[in-house]
Amino acid sequence: MQEFAQEFRSALGLILSGDADLWAIVFLSLRVSLSSVVIGALIAMPLGAALAVGRFPLRRALIVVINALMGLPPVVVGLLVYLMLSRAGPLGVLELLYTPTAMIIAQVILVTPIITALTRQSVEMLDREYAEQLRSLGVSRLASVPTLLWDGRLALLTALLAGFGRAIAEVGAVIIVGGNINHATRLMTTTIALETSKGNLALALALGTILIGLAIGVTAVVSLLSLKDEPGQMSHA
Repeated sequence: MQEFAQEFRSALGLILSGDADLWAIVFLSLRVSLSSVVIGALIAMPLGAALAVGRFPLRRALIVVINALMGLPPVVVGLLVYLMLSRAGPLGVLELLYTPTAMIIAQVILVTPIITALTRQSVEMLDREYAEQLRSLGVSRLASVPTLLWDGRLALLTALLAGFGRAIAEVGAVIIVGGNINHATRLMTTTIALETSKGNLALALALGTILIGLAIGVTAVVSLLSLKDEPGQMSHA
């Protein structure tokens, strides 16, 4: 117990002292995760909206596939991206393996189905509520998408935060495609795994504390947004 207390004090010391290596890992983790969420959102939100309001062949099958992809095993995604980016792979010429870009690609694949599914659910609910009114105004299904996305902006922000939470906590895929290289591709999660195995608990605890803080912060924001959105939903009813 005394040893744990000492390690925890050392961890707090690393955080409060502004340790350069520690914060470099934190900032790289945030850059990779935020980039993944932004790119994933640019793909997922239009796709989710199209699935919500569109009526086309194989729509239901595509929805099932998207929902299934939410449970993609990260290590399998990492393996597939590794094979694509390796020298023998079709994209090997780009030399992206073991770079932050490779980690972003893997995380985009993981977060895009989550944001797509949540966007579809939100837009579909709004479309059911406003469809008759919008059609009476002569607004087509496709033209109604910007209006529905705007009206559901709080729910969409929740979807983005869910994607960010998924990305920032990722370890399996990014360690495969990033290689966990010091000062290059070492993220919070991969560093925690490595430093714990080496017995360097102070750095692992410091990063774990920051990661938990981020996770709690994301959860708190999602909860506050959900509570803020409830009165609006009741007033529509």
